Amino acid sequence: MSLWSHLEAEAATCGQATKPFAVNGLSIDTRTLKEGDLFVALKGDNRDGHDFVRAAFDAKAGAALVTHAPEGVTGALLTVGHTQRGLEDLARAARARSNAKILAVTGSAGKTTTKEILALACNALGRTHASAASYNNHWGVPLSLASLPRDAEYGIFEVGMNHFGELRNLVSFVRPHVALVTTIAPAHLEFFGNCEAIADAKSEIFEGLLPGGAGLIPSDSPYAERLKARAKQAQVSRIVTFGSNGDAKLISFTLDGEGMRVKADILGVAVDCLVGAPGEHIAQNVVGALAAIALLEGNVLNAAAALKSFTALKGRGARFDANGISVIDESYNANPASMTAALALLGAANGRKIAVLGDMLEMGEGGIAHHAGLVAPIEANEVDLVFVSGTQMKTLWDALPASRRGGYAETSDALLPMVAETLKAGDTVLVKGSNGARMSMIVEALKDQKQVKGG
Repeated sequence: MSLWSHLEAEAATCGQATKPFAVNGLSIDTRTLKEGDLFVALKGDNRDGHDFVRAAFDAKAGAALVTHAPEGVTGALLTVGHTQRGLEDLARAARARSNAKILAVTGSAGKTTTKEILALACNALGRTHASAASYNNHWGVPLSLASLPRDAEYGIFEVGMNHFGELRNLVSFVRPHVALVTTIAPAHLEFFGNCEAIADAKSEIFEGLLPGGAGLIPSDSPYAERLKARAKQAQVSRIVTFGSNGDAKLISFTLDGEGMRVKADILGVAVDCLVGAPGEHIAQNVVGALAAIALLEGNVLNAAAALKSFTALKGRGARFDANGISVIDESYNANPASMTAALALLGAANGRKIAVLGDMLEMGEGGIAHHAGLVAPIEANEVDLVFVSGTQMKTLWDALPASRRGGYAETSDALLPMVAETLKAGDTVLVKGSNGARMSMIVEALKDQKQVKGG
């Protein structure tokens, strides 16, 4: 059965179809559109999706969601008053017709990784649908939800925000049975000012829980009690903690090959499982994910067994070898908590430990202090050399002892030659920074073995 027929889509959106259609998925990007998808012509600040409707049909779209018929287009159109609203209408209708067990994940760090852990674990229990990539914003969440298959048994949705009220709106579409907060850390401080405000904004996820639903809170967070209080305000009937001393408890994690062995007590179920990627932060995310599955009455042991296939994501801990140099790619994003976790990964490596770090953005007035504060985890993890780029990272550079200074540049492009000249076979290099710091270009350059000596 198709995902959406023209009659169902008309009823959901109060739209009008120009001809019958049946679509199997949704897309907002003609470059990744699959045959039979419904192309949603969203209008943004810089471009209008209506300009790409013809390209969508050239790519064999099944139909297009539009506000007007673009000139020269003959394919099936679903005309609505506003395409963002139309997408949201489809999301609400998809959620209303679904019998799936629904989980929502948010947090300052680790939400995408936790979402992927949940997707892998739940897929061992039944047909599972999860948000693609980091589709956690005002269009990503409804797009993911509107794509929820009719017969899905589990639905996992990542929900993000950088202003008050955004998460409240998004979780109203998702209406989860379980809402999981991964961690609260300095991120988007430019918009919130302090971590208490961030905790309050993240706690909006509890407001969308279905009656009888459960809220999962990180017990090790200094804001755990604040999150509990907010959950109680939202009339959450079951509040569960996870962490080193939570209701779901991480007992130990030890390196095992390329991954780790995790032992935990998941709400009374003893778990001893292999996870295909290392790190305490990932171990904590595993405990949170398995606790969520337990709350949904899923088979925790079967779910845990699937995690041996988990691998860290591109930009979020993925590893590769570049001519004898081990690279840890953490280039997607950064805040003080995720920086500390990534430096701990580097600290567990053999050989020379080299950190290549870019600015942590949106840190507000305290940004300079947060960058300088990275000296402590650098020292604790015995990092041999540190290369930094960006105006804020200059503060870290100034605070580093001379023995650990590898190089400084204002941009990642200018930093690359310094890094490439220094690296040699046997080194482990961590590359991390906010997406806007463009540290990913260093990662891509390292994949090209011509960019490193390997000597």
